Parts: sequence; structure tokens; C-alpha cells
Amino acid sequence: MNPKTDKVLIANRGEIAVRIMQACKDLGLSFVSVYTAEDKDSGHVTIARQLGGEESIYKIRSYNDAGDILSVADETLCTAVHPGYGFFSENFRFARRVTERDRPMTFIGPSWWVIQNLGDKINTKRLARKLDVPTIPGSDKAIYDELEAEEIASNLFAFQKEQGVKSPVVLVKASAGGGGMGIDEVYSIEEFRQVYRRIRNYSLRTFNDEGVLIEQRIFNFNHLEVQIVSERSGKKHVHFGTRNCSVQSPGRQKRIEVAPGFFPEGIAYSFDARKVLDDIVEHSLSMAREINYDNVGTWEWIVTPKGDPFLMEVNTRIQVENGVSAAISRIKGAADVNLIKEQIRLALGDDMGYTQDDITFEGVGIEYRIIAEDTDDKFAPWAGEIDKLHWNEHEWLKMHTHIPKELPYQIPTEFDPNLALAIIWGKNLEECKKRGMEFLDEFVLAGKDRKDISLKSNLKFLGKKTTNLLEF
Repeated sequence: MNPKTDKVLIANRGEIAVRIMQACKDLGLSFVSVYTAEDKDSGHVTIARQLGGEESIYKIRSYNDAGDILSVADETLCTAVHPGYGFFSENFRFARRVTERDRPMTFIGPSWWVIQNLGDKINTKRLARKLDVPTIPGSDKAIYDELEAEEIASNLFAFQKEQGVKSPVVLVKASAGGGGMGIDEVYSIEEFRQVYRRIRNYSLRTFNDEGVLIEQRIFNFNHLEVQIVSERSGKKHVHFGTRNCSVQSPGRQKRIEVAPGFFPEGIAYSFDARKVLDDIVEHSLSMAREINYDNVGTWEWIVTPKGDPFLMEVNTRIQVENGVSAAISRIKGAADVNLIKEQIRLALGDDMGYTQDDITFEGVGIEYRIIAEDTDDKFAPWAGEIDKLHWNEHEWLKMHTHIPKELPYQIPTEFDPNLALAIIWGKNLEECKKRGMEFLDEFVLAGKDRKDISLKSNLKFLGKKTTNLLEF
């Protein structure tokens, strides 16, 4: 990394754009941020001007317009592109284009071939099984033959019955899909063929690939993650612990994340929770070593009520919840860990400068995703104007938001109505939960929509779910 010559184009919006520009400022790097017409009043635009001046903010047509983004990067002579999360963050074609064009730049994320390999659920499953990493029972290749698919499904139904599952379920998934798209459940072999054909046709229309995966449906699981950080060389890898992301909306969208993933010091589990955490960390690191992973990434796991872990997928990007892992992490005893800063400097070629032995963990962290949504109506997004937003400052609280201080603020309907992230730290789970409830009780959020209906948010849902965090 060279602060004199390196300059980062931030190809994202909102809260993550703010965190990236703040990380750049801390590292002494120049940056350029972009915005669209819908985001002209966003706080990330104001903060960009404050931190980098008028020359640091450029208007574009769309965050999904690669040409527009790269033309800004060329005009401003940026040397690197940070995609944040979402948009182009896991698009290997965009990453390849950034690095292999006539004026090449650094893609702040894993190398494009790593994104391509791990972004393919089939490749990921094969790699995992090669290393004896446990994966969800089912196919490890795209199935194009209906009879072969039916045979796999029959075996999975039989396996579940042998395990004592009263109502077996098989998942039929578009192999090229992602984000919960192209997935359906089958409850009997009699209905399997019809569902298989539907998903195959959906996959062909949507992804131009009619391959289908067949997997066992696992119920009542906990969703855990392992945070991996790797040097650009692909030869040095460390972990920053585990997270539990089991509190989700009905659409499987995360709402609360907790680090570490379990708390055996204060909760009695029916399995050896410490061993499960150690196992998924080591499995994740083994895959990172095998594929020469070379930036930040998250290995996502499900853990059954019996304590059996299964790898789901690998997210080749920084995640929303990186801050809750940073909250409990220490590097050589220092508590100012910032994984976005680590991501940037490592992507730009810096040595890691520490080993796993230098990383320790202290306390418990909770991250709340504060969202304008109606939790009584299937978590439907709420669109309207915010006229009050306030929280009390605490030494155990970090807030990330793109909502500007100058209110009122109209929530753009073009994007998810994510308003803020609150990260709470406590020396143990009970203290962290107590502080979390204190924060939620103090938090002020109000507004109206065009029909004069008051703002809907998930604050009460977050409070309700805080009471039994990390319990299975």
C-alpha cells in the first residue's frame, strides 16, 4: 500500500460506503465515492464531501453500471476499486475486468478466479469433500438428468427416515442461483418430478443453465459463520472468530449477529459447543489454504441440534456483520480492530504483520440491523420520511448509518430500507444483552409515509429476539 499513489474508487452506497471512506481516511488513502440521483440526499454523499472534498464525489446512473463506475475511476485516476457488499462484490467478471483492462486496477477483494471457484456451489462442495469438510448431504454436481435427480432424492428421503426424521424434506435448488433464489421444498418422492422440472425451467430462464442441485433440508439449525482474513500472497491465513446469524426474517435475511457463535461459558448445550466452533474454524482455514484464498471471506455453516456442522457456502467479500467480529477481536492486545482497513491494506499488497497467535478474543458482541420494515406484515419494507433519529453515545456502542444528520430524510424506494447498524460489546453474554436492550430502549426513530402512517421498524422484533440469543 502506498498512500502517495493509491486511490480507491468506492463502488457502493450507504453505510458500507461510509465505512470504506473512513477506513481509507484512517489509512491515509485518497478515495472517490459515487452516488445516483435517488441517493443525492444520502449521508454517504455528505460524508464523502467532508472527508475528501467536492472532487471525491461523482454522480453515476446506476450502482450496477460497470461502465459508468469504471469511467469515473479512469477520470479520477483511481488505482483500486472497492465493491463493498452486494452489487459487484462477488461478480468475478467485474473483478477480472478491473484487473485485466488496458489501465488495470486492484480489485479490493479476492482474485477473480477465487471468486469464480468459490462462487460456484458445486465447486465449493467438491473442494470441501476433497478436504473431508462436512457438507449438506446431496449432489455435488449439477443434475441435468431427471431419473438421476429422482434417484438422489429417493436416497435422501430414505436417509432421513433412517435418522428418525418424521417429515423428511428435500431441497431442489438451481445450481447457478444464489441469495435464496430458485429453491423449492419437496415433501414426497411423488411430487419430486414436477418440482424438479419447475426449478430446472426457472434456472434455464433466469441463469441460462438448467442444472439443479438436490440436497437434504435441515431443520432447527443455527447459522454460524467463520471470518477469514488472508494475505494477497494466498499463503498466509488467519481467522477472526465465529458469528451466530440465526436471527433472521422469514425470507432468511439476517437481523441480529452475535460473536462468538456459541457461548459455552454461560449456556449449556446438548453437544460440545467449543469443539464445534474449533472444528468449523479449522475446516474453513483448510479450504482457504487449499485454494490460496487472498483477501477477506466468510465461510457459512449450519449446525444441527445434535451439533453436526455442515458447510453451506463461502462469501467472497466483506460482510455487513464484519464489525461484530472486530468488536471482540484484539491484535497484539489492541482493541481497535477494523476488518475493512485490513481488507484494503492487504488487497493493496501490505504484509499481514501478525499471526494467529497475535489475535485474541474478549467478550461478546451483538449487531442489530435496524430496518424500516413491518414485522407484522411479513417484514414488508416501509417507505416514507424519517424525521427523528437519535441514540445515546456509550463507550460500548458503535453506530454505522448513512442517514444524514439533517432531517427529514426520504428513504429511497429503489433500495432495501436498511437504516443503521448498532454494534454492542459486553464482557459476557448477559452484559451484552443488557446493554443491547438499553440501546434499543433509548433509540429514537420516527417518521411518516405519504398516507400519514407512522414509520414501521423492526426495533421491537430485535428486542424480543435478544432475550434468548445463542440458545439452541
